[in-house]
Amino acid sequence: MSSSIHATAVIGSGAQLGEDVVIGPYSVIEDDVIIGDRTVIGPHAHIADGARIGSECRISSGAVLSTAPQDLKFEGEKTYLYVGDRTVIRECVTLNRGTKASGKTVVGSDNLIMAYVHAGHDCVIGNHVVIANSVQFGGHCEVGDYVVVGGLAGVHQFVRIGRYAMVGGISRAALDVPPFVMAGGHASFRYEGLNVIGLKRRGFTTEQLATIRDVYRVIFQSGLLLNNALDTVRRDIPNTPEVEEILAFFESNTHGRKFIKPFKS
Repeated sequence: MSSSIHATAVIGSGAQLGEDVVIGPYSVIEDDVIIGDRTVIGPHAHIADGARIGSECRISSGAVLSTAPQDLKFEGEKTYLYVGDRTVIRECVTLNRGTKASGKTVVGSDNLIMAYVHAGHDCVIGNHVVIANSVQFGGHCEVGDYVVVGGLAGVHQFVRIGRYAMVGGISRAALDVPPFVMAGGHASFRYEGLNVIGLKRRGFTTEQLATIRDVYRVIFQSGLLLNNALDTVRRDIPNTPEVEEILAFFESNTHGRKFIKPFKS
C-alpha cells in the first residue's frame, strides 16, 4: 500500500485504506472505515465509524461523514454510510449514517455534492447527481440519477425526487417530484414544466420529449383525479420506458405521499 498520510492525521487501527489514498493534515479516520483506492481526503475532515467510501472520491476540508443520525429514535445500532466511486464531496458537507429503519445512508457514484450540503439518515442519492451549495435533505429522502438540486433548497424528510428532475434554488421541497420535470418555489412548491435542457443534454430525442410532455399534460392539466389520469395515460399514450417510469413513480404511493401540482396564476 502506497497511501500518503499526513503526520498530523489520526487513523484508527482498524481502518482499511486502499492503494494511493491521500489523507490531509488533521483529518480523523475512525476504526470501522473502508476507503477505496486513490481517494483523496483533504485537511480537517472527519470520517466516522460505518463509512464505506469508494474509489477516486474527493473529500474536501471540514467534511463530516458517517456520524450518528440526528434522530431521537436512534439507539446506537450499527449502521452505515455508503459512498460510491468518483464522487466529489466539497467543504463542510455532512452525511449522517442510517438508522434501524434501513441500516444505511447511500450516496452513489459520479456525484458532485457542493459545500455545506447535509443529507440526513437513511437517504438514498443516486448517480450523476449535482447538489448545489447549502442544500439540506431531511431523513429518508430518495434522489434519482441525474438529478440537479439548486442551492439553498430544503428537502423535507421522505420526499422523493425522480430521475432527471431539477429542483430550483431556494425551494421548499415538501412534495414528491416525478421524473423528467422541473419544480421550484418557496411559498408554493410546484411543477414548472419538463427539464427540457437537461434531458436534451442527456440524449433524449424529440419523440421521447413529446411523449413525456403528453403524459404530464394528462396528469397535471386534464382535471382528472390522479388515479383516473394514470388510467388515461395507460389507455391513450403508447407505452415506452419513460411512460412506465412515470406511472411507477405515481403508483408507488407510500407514506400518504403528495405530489407537486402545476402552477396556477
